[in-house]
Amino acid sequence: MKMQHKMNKLLLGVLLTTSLLSGCQVVSVKNQALNVSIANERDSILSRSKLSEATLNVLSMSGREAKSCTDTPEQCIDEIKKIPQIQDEQIFSAASELYLAKAIALGDSSACKPSVLSSARSEEKQAIEKQNLHNCVLEQMNMLDRSIRYSYAYMFKTQRAPQDRIFDNRQVQIRDFYNQGIAKLVGLYTTYHAQAEAVTQIQVGKSRYRIDYSHYDGLKNSNIEQLMSTYNLNFSGLRSITRRDGFGAEFLFVLPEDKQPDGKKSKYIINPMDYKYPNNINPNINNARYLAATLTAEPLNNQSIDDILNNPDFLIKVYDPYKYETLKIASKSYPLAANFSAPYGLWLAENNLGKAAYLSLIDRDENITMPHLYMLEPYNPDKKVIVLVHGLASSPEAWIRLTNDIMGDNVLREHYQVWQVFYSTNMPIIESRFQIYALLTQAFARVDAKNTAKKDAVLIGHSMGGIIARLLVSDADISNQALKMMNSRQLQQYQNIPVVKQRMVMNDVPNFSRAIFLASPHRGTDYADRWFTKVARKVIKLPGAFLSAFADVLTQEEDLKDLLKQVDQGLIQNGPSDLSHKSNFMQLTEDIKPRAGLKYHSIIGNISGSDDPALITDGVVPYKSAHLDGAVSEVILKGGHSIQETPEAVLELRRILRLHLAELGLYKPK
Repeated sequence: MKMQHKMNKLLLGVLLTTSLLSGCQVVSVKNQALNVSIANERDSILSRSKLSEATLNVLSMSGREAKSCTDTPEQCIDEIKKIPQIQDEQIFSAASELYLAKAIALGDSSACKPSVLSSARSEEKQAIEKQNLHNCVLEQMNMLDRSIRYSYAYMFKTQRAPQDRIFDNRQVQIRDFYNQGIAKLVGLYTTYHAQAEAVTQIQVGKSRYRIDYSHYDGLKNSNIEQLMSTYNLNFSGLRSITRRDGFGAEFLFVLPEDKQPDGKKSKYIINPMDYKYPNNINPNINNARYLAATLTAEPLNNQSIDDILNNPDFLIKVYDPYKYETLKIASKSYPLAANFSAPYGLWLAENNLGKAAYLSLIDRDENITMPHLYMLEPYNPDKKVIVLVHGLASSPEAWIRLTNDIMGDNVLREHYQVWQVFYSTNMPIIESRFQIYALLTQAFARVDAKNTAKKDAVLIGHSMGGIIARLLVSDADISNQALKMMNSRQLQQYQNIPVVKQRMVMNDVPNFSRAIFLASPHRGTDYADRWFTKVARKVIKLPGAFLSAFADVLTQEEDLKDLLKQVDQGLIQNGPSDLSHKSNFMQLTEDIKPRAGLKYHSIIGNISGSDDPALITDGVVPYKSAHLDGAVSEVILKGGHSIQETPEAVLELRRILRLHLAELGLYKPK
C-alpha cells in the first residue's frame, strides 16, 4: 500500500509539472481557411466593424485598447508618437484609420442623424436637437479632415516613396481611407449646406478646403443640381461597372435640366432645318447632365509633414476623368480613379427611357415625338463621335452593353464620345429619318471645322435604326417614284408642296465616314405582316402632335385636310407598318445604297442553325433583307434579333471601332 501511495504521489507530481509546463506554452499552430487569412490581412474599418490588423498591431505596442483609441483618437495618437520604435508609416497609417473609424462611428450614431421634429416639441427643444446634430456633423467632418491629412502624409511624406510600397496591402488600405475620407467629407458638406451653385470652399473647423475646377471645363461656373459619391451606387440593369482604379474619390455631378424658354412643352416642328430656335439652340440636343468626376485633396504646396497635418489650407481638385487619366503630385504621375458607368446608369434610371419608348409607340399624345440627341459625356472637340440609333419600340437602353464596353476600353474611351439618338418609333420612318437628319446636322454644325469631332464619325443603327442610319448616309431623290404611287388627285395636291418634297430628297450627313448596321431589315420583313403584328399595327397610331403640325402647315398653302384621310392607307404610315416588305416605304427605299466612299459593315443574327442564306434569320429579319452588297465586312453571329446585346456582337463592334481608329492613324494595334 505504501508503495502504491508513493507511486500515486509521484504520478500526481509529474502531471502537475507537465500541466505547469504546458501552461507556459502560449503559441500553437493550426490551419485556417484561406479566405480567413486574406481577410485578416486586408480587411479594415471600411469592410468590417473592426480596425485592420496593421493598426491593431500598432496599438498593441502602446498598450492601448482599440475601443478607447477609436473613442479618443487624438489622445491615442499622441501617445503612440512618443514611442520611438514605431515608424512614421505606422503612425500615419494607424492615425488615418483611427480618425476614419471615429467618423464612421459618429455617422452611425443617432446624434448625427436628423430626427423628425414633432410640432408638439417646444421650439427650444427643437433648437437644441438641431444644435446637437450640427455639433455631431461638425465633429464627424473634423475626424474626416484628420484622416485625409494623415493618409496624404503616409502616401507622400514618409521615408519610403509610394512606388517603393507598390505591392504593400497597407498602401491600398490607406489609399481607400483617403478616397473615402474625401467622399464622406464632401458628401456631408453638400448635404447640410445645400446650394444651387458649385461649391467653392468647404470650411471644417479651422481647416479650409478650396475647390479648384480648372481641370473640369464642364463644371466651371455651372449650377449644380446634385453631387454624390458613386462608391455606394448600385445599378441593377448594368451587367458590369466600368471603373478605373487609382488616386482620388469618385463622384457624380448632376447639372440642372434645360427648360423650354417659355416653360411650355416642346411642339412638333415640321421644318426643323429652317426653324428659328430661341438663342439659335435646338433644345432637343442635350448636353451631358450626368458627369463623372474625380476629387483629390492636396496641400497648397509641397509642404512639410507638420504643414500637411496642421496648416488650415488644403485644395480639393475636381478632375474630368475622361480628359485626365493621370495626375501629378510632387512631379510624379499617378493614375486617376474614375467611375464611368455611374453617370450613364443614373441617366438611364432617372429618365426611364425604356418606358417612354413603349408609351410613345402606343400613346398618340406622348410628349416625346421630336427626336432627341443625348451626349453621354461633356463634349470633347478632340474625340471622334459615335452616334447610336435604336430600333422599334426601343430606346438608348438597347445600347447598354456596347456603351459600357466603350467606356471600359481604354483605347475607345480615349478616342470616342457617344451620342445617343432617341426617337418615337411609331412615326413614319421617312419622317424619323428627316428629323434625325436635321438633328445631327445641327449638332455637327456646332462643332468647329478644325475639331477632330467634326469628321470621320461612326454611325451605328439596330433594326429600324439601321434602316434610318443607311438613309442618313445616302444621297437619293425618291420624288418621282413616290409620285408614281399617287393617284391623279394626290399628285395634283402634293407634288409642289415643299414640306413633302423635303422628305423625298435625301442628303447624307457628311460627318460620317463609317456606318455599322445590326439586324437591319433593309428590304423589310414579313414579320410585320403576321396576324399579331397586324393587330398591333392597328393599335399603334401616329402622334397627334405630328398630324396637327403637318395639317397646320399644309392648310396654310391650300385646303389639304383630306391628307389626313390618307394616313395608314398610302405613303403616310406608322413605323411598324413601314417595316413590312410590302409597304410603299420599302418599295421606295430598299435599293438605296450608302454614298460612294463610305465604309459600312453588317452584323446579322442567326437562329436557324443553317448556313444557307435562304434560311438564315434572326427570328425577325431574314438574311436576304439584312445583307448589303459592298459591305467592308459582314458577320453572321448565333443569336436573335437583339444581337447588339450579345458579347460576340460587342466584340465585333469594338474590332470595327479600333479598325476605324487605325485607318485614321489614331491608333496602332499591338
